[in-house]
Amino acid sequence: MQVAIVAVGSRGDVEPYVALGAGLVARGHEVRMLAPQGFAELIAPFGLEYLPLGENPRALLEALEVRRAFAAGANPYRFVRELLEVYRAFLPGFLRALEPGLEGADRVVFSTLGFPAYHWAEARGVPAVAAFLQPQTPTAAFPAPFGPSPPFLARCGLYNRFSYVAMEQFAWFLVASQTNRWRRALGLAPLSWRGPYPRLRRGAVPVLYGFSTAVVPRPRDWPDWVRVTGYWRLPLDEGWRPPGELQAFLEDGPPPVYVGFGSMRPPDVRRFTEIVLEALQLAGVRAVLVRGWGGLDPERVPDSVYVLDAVPHAWLFPRVAAVVHHGGAGTTAAGLYAGRPTVTVPFIADQFFWGERVAALGAGPRPVPAKRLAPNALARAIRAAVERFAYRRNAEFLARRLCREDGVMEAVRGVEDLA
Repeated sequence: MQVAIVAVGSRGDVEPYVALGAGLVARGHEVRMLAPQGFAELIAPFGLEYLPLGENPRALLEALEVRRAFAAGANPYRFVRELLEVYRAFLPGFLRALEPGLEGADRVVFSTLGFPAYHWAEARGVPAVAAFLQPQTPTAAFPAPFGPSPPFLARCGLYNRFSYVAMEQFAWFLVASQTNRWRRALGLAPLSWRGPYPRLRRGAVPVLYGFSTAVVPRPRDWPDWVRVTGYWRLPLDEGWRPPGELQAFLEDGPPPVYVGFGSMRPPDVRRFTEIVLEALQLAGVRAVLVRGWGGLDPERVPDSVYVLDAVPHAWLFPRVAAVVHHGGAGTTAAGLYAGRPTVTVPFIADQFFWGERVAALGAGPRPVPAKRLAPNALARAIRAAVERFAYRRNAEFLARRLCREDGVMEAVRGVEDLA
């Protein structure tokens, strides 16, 4: 079977789909990975064909609209509007590369921002499956995870269900004209102001969710064509070796905390980095500080902090006392798999949701939002994560549950089961 996987985003957005593709290859299927430029090194070792789509996401992160989206922070509508402005500019080149890249596919798997692949599959009569990393199916159990919701509203089932519909319609309004032009080019009728969602609600496209029911219990009102599989994780490269200086730092004192914010780039990187370093000093902990795509920019660091550009989470996290990060779905999963307490510093979108899930599971303190980050608040959260036995106990218990799951194989079966 020839499977095309369309995944759009940063490394954290693409890597789970590479894991899914590797699982399909292991089952004897041919897999073509359609993803933005810059991921050849990630994809090639797993036997997937790689077709680049559009710009490198790291370059897109430098766009003015993305910086505005980060500045919008907790406002989900401002964030989606600014991000979709970038997406709309990215879309024409993406669509030009998408159609030839999908030709010959027997199955199509698409991520949230890879949704245009759904229209191609509809036109060609090819079975398709939506594969998402965040909850996007309406439910009364919790609101749409695209920003924080007032606690009193989040307990209202009607509000929760409406929040998904409102976000869908808002997003469709911003991309409808471009999408309908492409549908006409594919020989399809344009969609109404309601977009593709009514058809999706009828189960026309099955949904796979790449997270665990141990972290997000499956809502009782989700239909049976929605499957929560467990996380899609790549195995650790056994040949990877840490820099000698990092190994020496880890062995030269008590376990440090990990600090990294992935591709998140705060409006004032220098000031944000100063706040983080001051918080580490106030908390009295050693730290491994990872610059990431966001480019944390320490001018001077004490001997208690080791700085590097990147490191595999699966290798480092079991060796630290706690993890401090932006609350991305993949980084959150890595910390929980390692059984380490988590401090989330959410910037945008679903990061608030994952931070609240960590706190609800007792695996870390409440999130400390990036927009209001202050040294004392972050230091208190770090100290709590390191010192409170309950956080460590709960995180280790959750890790044991997660390690018994095989999310990749469950998702592979979901793709194979498509009629």
